[in-house]
Amino acid sequence: MNERTIIGIDPGTNLLGFGVIRIEKKGVRFLDMGVLDLRKEKDSYDKLERIHREISLLCDKYGANDMAIESPFLGKNAQVIFKLGRAQGAAIIAAREHCMEVHEYAPMKAKVAITGSGDASKEQVCVMIQKILNINITPEHLDATDALAIAMCHYYQLTNPLAGGKAATSWAKFIQENPDRIKK
Repeated sequence: MNERTIIGIDPGTNLLGFGVIRIEKKGVRFLDMGVLDLRKEKDSYDKLERIHREISLLCDKYGANDMAIESPFLGKNAQVIFKLGRAQGAAIIAAREHCMEVHEYAPMKAKVAITGSGDASKEQVCVMIQKILNINITPEHLDATDALAIAMCHYYQLTNPLAGGKAATSWAKFIQENPDRIKK
């Protein structure tokens, strides 16, 4: 695996978490994490502009290759999903403007990748991220460790020998790309 930098994003219009990791020959290394606090921004379009600007700065600072972003999940309120989608879109555009690859992961997939359980709490994810990356963090908000979990999920996907360095998005695609691995 070539060296790469991954920015993980836990999108939100009030709190947006980010985490940055670097894949090196020796493994993975923690670079940065934080939360973009948008609660004081009253105008929703100002929030989107700020998300775009701040993520662009992160892309510049770390010269990242990939963005791993959490996909919006179905909830009880459709307006929340629309807002999350807009925040996600602002971050994705910033990444694409920096010629980064973008990969989307469901929250449950990241939780399973990090803790082994799709029902894990944010606190459990935080504890496991600390152990996996061998760091001692006391995040202001757990959105930042969720973003690191998304980045680590992408790292695991890239290094998964069964995926051949890329994610199979369906069984049909996996079978098509790996006919020699299917027993008849």
